[in-house]
Amino acid sequence: MRSEKGNSILGFALIGIILLVFSWYNGKQAEKQQTERFTQDSLKAAAQTAAPQADASTGEIPSEALQKADDEAPLYQSEYLNMADTAATEFYTLENEKVKITISSRGAAPEDVLIKEYFKSDSSELHLIRPGKSAFDLEINADQWINTSELNFSKVSSSDSALVLRLQFSDTSWVDAIWNLPQDSYMASYNLHFTGMDKVLDPRTNHVTMKWVVDMPRLEKGYQNERNYSAVAYRYDSNNDVKTIGQRKESTKETFTSAIRWFGFQQQFFSAIMLAPESFTSGTLVNKFYPEGNANEDLMQSGADMTFEIDSRNPDFTVPFNFYFGPNHYPTLRSYGENFEKIIPLGGKVIGTISRYIIIPTFNWLSKSIASYGLIILILTLMIKIVISPLTWKSYASSAKMKVLQPELQKINERYPKQEDAMKKQQATMDLYKRAGVSMWGGCLPILLQFPILWAMFRFFPASIELRQQGFLWASDLSAYDSIVDFGFKIPLYGDHISLFALLMAVSMWGYSKMTLGQQAAQTQQMPGMKFMQLWLMPIMMLFICNNLSAGLSYYYLLSNIITIGQNWAIRKWFVDEDKIYRQITARTNSKEAPKKSRFQQRLEAAYKAQQEQQRQMKKK
Repeated sequence: MRSEKGNSILGFALIGIILLVFSWYNGKQAEKQQTERFTQDSLKAAAQTAAPQADASTGEIPSEALQKADDEAPLYQSEYLNMADTAATEFYTLENEKVKITISSRGAAPEDVLIKEYFKSDSSELHLIRPGKSAFDLEINADQWINTSELNFSKVSSSDSALVLRLQFSDTSWVDAIWNLPQDSYMASYNLHFTGMDKVLDPRTNHVTMKWVVDMPRLEKGYQNERNYSAVAYRYDSNNDVKTIGQRKESTKETFTSAIRWFGFQQQFFSAIMLAPESFTSGTLVNKFYPEGNANEDLMQSGADMTFEIDSRNPDFTVPFNFYFGPNHYPTLRSYGENFEKIIPLGGKVIGTISRYIIIPTFNWLSKSIASYGLIILILTLMIKIVISPLTWKSYASSAKMKVLQPELQKINERYPKQEDAMKKQQATMDLYKRAGVSMWGGCLPILLQFPILWAMFRFFPASIELRQQGFLWASDLSAYDSIVDFGFKIPLYGDHISLFALLMAVSMWGYSKMTLGQQAAQTQQMPGMKFMQLWLMPIMMLFICNNLSAGLSYYYLLSNIITIGQNWAIRKWFVDEDKIYRQITARTNSKEAPKKSRFQQRLEAAYKAQQEQQRQMKKK
């Protein structure tokens, strides 16, 4: 009976677990489908509600379309809105030296955005927003729900830098979409001016819903690298932190109930950002990546469904917005004072601080007087190596001492060959290190202290637009991988090409490891796996990792390894006398004065004594 009862409980538990897993899986699938439905429906809505288009060959609207429009009953209570529904779509241009923005009268929305000073990887024009690839809509409650993406605004005024489009509701009620593009700026202002709308708006409503969905284009050479640095970014109104969703994920969705100051559809080197100075009160952001090689050259579909507050009882008020269409260039983004620059993935607090306040200013300072970015990277590498040279010296000196101590360490290993003597061997080794004035972490600690700088450089190069399409030696673009051989097929984890800079970097890493293994013989004897990992595994791993990353990054690591090899050779030849070190260590180890024990050594001795006492107690029993 007990067995049957136990089996029943186990069965019910298993059924419960299966139901929980099934529920979790269904929830994930539903969320994914909802994300895809949100973005697809938004784009379809714009296409389905478009006005009849003229025939490309004749320039006339087909009579069937006109007849259909005439036969349909009025959609709106306002005659002005019915006229806006059937009006022909017009296009207007705002332009300065940096950007050209085409605005459609349908929804007063951005239709096409050309970034003038940059080009795609194939040298064609760089359109951040492409015709037919963006759907922008305002949903307004004016006794009936109005979607501006279905209506054509009429022109009030236009020039190269300013445009006013109007959606009229009555003789005394309208909404103006006011666009302004200052000279020498990537930021356009977009203000919604409500006039007399207190007579039209539902007095119970206090918000407007804004939807914007964009198919962001492929712009760079390597799909995977471009995708890894693309996402949807946003900033809360309550703080300066910038967060992202969708990075390295197939599709994602996030809903907000807190105020959002801005959001941006961020690619590796360019972004489309919408700023709400008075904040979005709530909303949803979504992102979905397209597969590599799709016919439309789409990278990702990014969408926003946001709400902002209005005063429906106010006869005259303005809701301000701004659009940034431009490069992810750190000084440019920072100049707007909205923390846009934090969309550049430079790392966390420590790594990001090194990048923002040391590497980027130094890089920009060098670029003012040096045209070749390959030479700039060389000089920057030399400067970094000079700064960390004291750490390099300490690391090498510690390794040299360890090499000198190798015979003494071998004697300790022979004195305590048994496994049960491991504690004694460790204690004797620590005593030798103490007498010789050698730290067991002396060779590792300087390398660890260098790691934040190395990681900062790892984050800086793939995100640095300054290197984009800048050639050096055989590399045509230092921001993308350099290819000397294209396979025509993909090798898993490696790619479809051979990057020469990545290959040379891996060879230099192997050479450096080969050079230093002799100095670390004592450590490698105690940890045999370290030799294989350091000599072979790490160079091969870095080759696979860097083969698809920016050539500038591989070039930097190549230079860093070569300079470090040269430093170590020079230190060994002219600055470190191993015989002198041996005499100094011998004098210390033969000294009768007992060295002061470290806390670690004291704890080790206490542990050893406790172990000995435990063994004695076991023998008595």
